Amino acid sequence: MRPLEDGVRPWTEPGVYHVAPGVYRIPLPMPNDGLKAVNVYALTDGDSLVLIDSGWAIPDARDQLEAALSGIGAGLGDIREFLITHVHQDHYTLAVTVRREYGTPIALGRQERATLTAVAEPDRPPLADQLPLLLRAGGRPVLEALTKAFGTTPPDRSKQLWEEPDEWLTSGRRTVLDGRRLDVVHTPGHTAGHVVFAVPDADLLFTGDHVLPHITPSVGLHAAPVELPLRDFLDSLRLVRSMPDARMLPAHGPVSPSVHARVDELLRHHDRRLDEITAIVTDGAHTAYEVALRLTWTRRARALTELDPFNQALAVLEVAAHLDLLVARETLTATDTEGLRHYAGA
Repeated sequence: MRPLEDGVRPWTEPGVYHVAPGVYRIPLPMPNDGLKAVNVYALTDGDSLVLIDSGWAIPDARDQLEAALSGIGAGLGDIREFLITHVHQDHYTLAVTVRREYGTPIALGRQERATLTAVAEPDRPPLADQLPLLLRAGGRPVLEALTKAFGTTPPDRSKQLWEEPDEWLTSGRRTVLDGRRLDVVHTPGHTAGHVVFAVPDADLLFTGDHVLPHITPSVGLHAAPVELPLRDFLDSLRLVRSMPDARMLPAHGPVSPSVHARVDELLRHHDRRLDEITAIVTDGAHTAYEVALRLTWTRRARALTELDPFNQALAVLEVAAHLDLLVARETLTATDTEGLRHYAGA
């Protein structure tokens, strides 16, 4: 497989794409109908190889990663380490399978520890923490559809890949290859321990799921829920905006010329959403589920009921995150009655 210059094909097309000197983008498949691929990035100096994120542990992803690495004269056994932006399956689990075979070290953000502990519990049913949050949000119809789709039986843990990393990352500079340094930046929101990796001397930022070119990352799906995930996410966006602008190398979507431009779009989007949600509550909707029913979703402006159960759950929990931030800002008030959270104007 010969490396191609990035941008010559749709971003999801399998291959290995030259992004910058010593940096290659490798899109790998995902086993669902939503996001079609996840970008893994290979950094190499000709002798050593480091991967940022790893892909989902499915046979097609492993085969495509192996084929792509062969195009730059390397194999799975040549990977010096995995630097993981966050603990979701499409970023973390293929690294675990490679480590089991080759002993390759894995580094993950320190604040992901609670999530990793939660998802590794042997008797944990699917979406264990999200179900009570959906009830509190008034989303029983979504909960019932979600339970029907995913069941309540804990998965076979013998097939799970939730193992601890070899290193817990903290913010700061590190050398990953001879002469190549990365800045690790903690950017909570999408997950509690999400990190991005900046290459200051090359004006590159590996943004993981924190900044994506076409979609807004979810903030409501935490295996170990946090108090105000949207506040964390917006603060992390502002942190990235305060850094020098750089080319954006995202986990899902094409490489883009400016992180700042996309961050500005995301901040404006959430400002509009917060205003929209405030108006809907003022107009008489009082639970996150009721608000979600009055909003439109995705770029196609779909109704909540047009989404599949999993994305309905994401939507309701996303609204709950916005509502709780509005309460923290004293724009709205909240009262909890018999396990249900009601919102009203301040």
